[in-house]
Amino acid sequence: MEFKATKGIYLQIAESICNQILEGKLQPKERVSSVRDLASELEVNRNTVMRTYSYLQTEHIFENKRGVGFFVAENAVRLIKNREKKDFFKNELPALLEKIKLLKLTSTDLIEVIETLKHNDANENK
Repeated sequence: MEFKATKGIYLQIAESICNQILEGKLQPKERVSSVRDLASELEVNRNTVMRTYSYLQTEHIFENKRGVGFFVAENAVRLIKNREKKDFFKNELPALLEKIKLLKLTSTDLIEVIETLKHNDANENK
């Protein structure tokens, strides 16, 4: 994993884990890697991974079963999607809309792009 200086490492790890949950690589109720194992795999300090897991537990994405480990919460997918939607609408969409306005893109331009994306997705799923 390549870390960026613009965001805390523990948050980047949390984002990666959330993406794995959304992609179905980590399933609800599934046990996740131990703090030690993930720290070793990512070559980061165990305290950084523990901070990530604590953050995800605070966000109700992880559940800690004392003595057993951390597990993906049953409703983690819904929570992550809701959080990501709010973040998109608050932080990313306004910049995208501003760019559309600056470039004077029309609804026809956007529909063509969306149709191309749909077509490409349909071909990938075959």
